[in-house]
Amino acid sequence: MKRRHKFPPKTTSNYRSGLEEQIVQQLKASKIDFGYEAEKIPYIKPEKVHKYTPDFILYKKVGTPMYIESKGRFLTADKQKHILLHKQYPDLDLRFVFSNSNTKISKKSRTTYAMWCKKHGFKYADKFIPKEWLKEVRTN
Repeated sequence: MKRRHKFPPKTTSNYRSGLEEQIVQQLKASKIDFGYEAEKIPYIKPEKVHKYTPDFILYKKVGTPMYIESKGRFLTADKQKHILLHKQYPDLDLRFVFSNSNTKISKKSRTTYAMWCKKHGFKYADKFIPKEWLKEVRTN
């Protein structure tokens, strides 16, 4: 069975290495029926465990803490991380303070940081933590 390779094989035959070619010759000489790279077996790579360190933790008067993430640039990796956090911890009160929430998420996109937050259910503000948010937290 011939197989197409992404890269040219290392040998002049249809096999990737001299060792594979040697094994094929042995099997043929022994009149053994075989397949070469004839099946694909799916498997799942284990997830990597990552840790997120929020910029600020504000302890609310009632309920779970409020986590504040301050962002100047909001990169794709940041957006992906926060979506995963939101899915895995739906009760996590994570909010953003942007230097400018009207910044586009990329040069080619019309979507702003603010629009992204609304779409994914995150509260957000510009430049400072809003007074309304601060009314929810404990003071000294």
